[in-house]
Amino acid sequence: MFVTRFLRPILTGVLLIAAGPALAINVERVKTPGGLQAWLVQDNSNPIVTMRFAFRGGAALDPKGKVGLANLVASTMDEGAGSLDSQSFQKTLEDKAIRMRFDAGLDNFGGQLQTLVRNQDKAFDLLRLALNAPRFDTEPVERIRSQILVGLKQDEESPHSIAGKAMREALYGGHPYGRPADGIPDSVKAITADDLHAFVSQRLTRDTLVIGVVGDITPAKLAELLDATFGTLPAQGTDWRLPKIRANTDGRTIVINKDVPQSAILFADQGLLRDDPDFYAAYVMNHVLGGGGFTSRLYGEVREKRGLAYSISSGLNPRRASATTVGAAGTANARVHETLNVVKAEWHRMAENGVTNDELKDAKTYLTGAYPLQFTGSMRIARMLVGIQLAELGIDYVKSRNAFINAVSRDDIARVAKKLLDANRLVTVVVGRPEGLPATR
Repeated sequence: MFVTRFLRPILTGVLLIAAGPALAINVERVKTPGGLQAWLVQDNSNPIVTMRFAFRGGAALDPKGKVGLANLVASTMDEGAGSLDSQSFQKTLEDKAIRMRFDAGLDNFGGQLQTLVRNQDKAFDLLRLALNAPRFDTEPVERIRSQILVGLKQDEESPHSIAGKAMREALYGGHPYGRPADGIPDSVKAITADDLHAFVSQRLTRDTLVIGVVGDITPAKLAELLDATFGTLPAQGTDWRLPKIRANTDGRTIVINKDVPQSAILFADQGLLRDDPDFYAAYVMNHVLGGGGFTSRLYGEVREKRGLAYSISSGLNPRRASATTVGAAGTANARVHETLNVVKAEWHRMAENGVTNDELKDAKTYLTGAYPLQFTGSMRIARMLVGIQLAELGIDYVKSRNAFINAVSRDDIARVAKKLLDANRLVTVVVGRPEGLPATR
């Protein structure tokens, strides 16, 4: 499937939040003596413990002039901590077969840990060091900074990255959502070790923390490890909330010339926040429109009937402070104009007529039937547990999710489609040499 860096977190986020684990999974709430809370799925089939955790507030909170701060922190936190320099820290992880990594999205700062049970005490202690006493020594920071700058330079030549940047700017302008999470070269170069340390002390705090754990561990042992690992983090930090903003879907088409044989295309319209009562109707609607892979309308009309693109897709992008419905395609330059016409026609058809009875039935069958298949690995389940908590869906969501899908009616979809989809409002970005479309920049 054609998925750009602009769309990847969107489509993944919707899967993780909207397609919960199998109903047979038992989720326990673990409360620690120190006041922390985690959701646990016990699995004794393998001697492994997997944890995913996240702090509310991500790269969108990076200060002006230091965009990319959260990403640089995430990339360097495991490069030495406490008395262990980068080589010693990494060698210990390797010797003990411990997997640890951190990541920064626009809305959240996350991390994950996976370890054999016999090494769990050491694994959690290394995570404690990384969270509470990261070194941010000059050598590893400069090495990672150079790698990030190389990646940003490569992005300047990637049609998909160029399109994503232009789309963010078109939708959000100067709002933090209009900035790239990885930063820009000048801002990444300006970040100091003091900035990295300040981020950790101000943003990695217990009041914003959510935790999901899967594996061969008891609630009592988990509570002990969580208090030891996270219990010394600051109780509270800076405000992580962002002002709500409506994406600027003004119908413009942005064409950026680049000498490539196939144009990269992005398109976007209004969406729904995750707590909107109509979210499930929009989710089912999008499955029919462009989220259902080979069975979606966009794929059928663009790829199967006309052969205009190798693949095309759409997805919901419910961020914390704004929401959009987005899509992507890759098309030969000579056929871009026709592809866009078909996309707009399908956008209009869904807005005017909604879905058929058969489409609704098939969508529900797929979305509920595929439900257990999404969670075949411990890390996927752990990510799901964190996603549910971040979205504040409740611990019973794993049992109620299919009922929400099944409750969606054709009238619900018709109402939501009219509200969300407007072909005249659709913002489109094309990067390439599309015939018949003059460059706008």
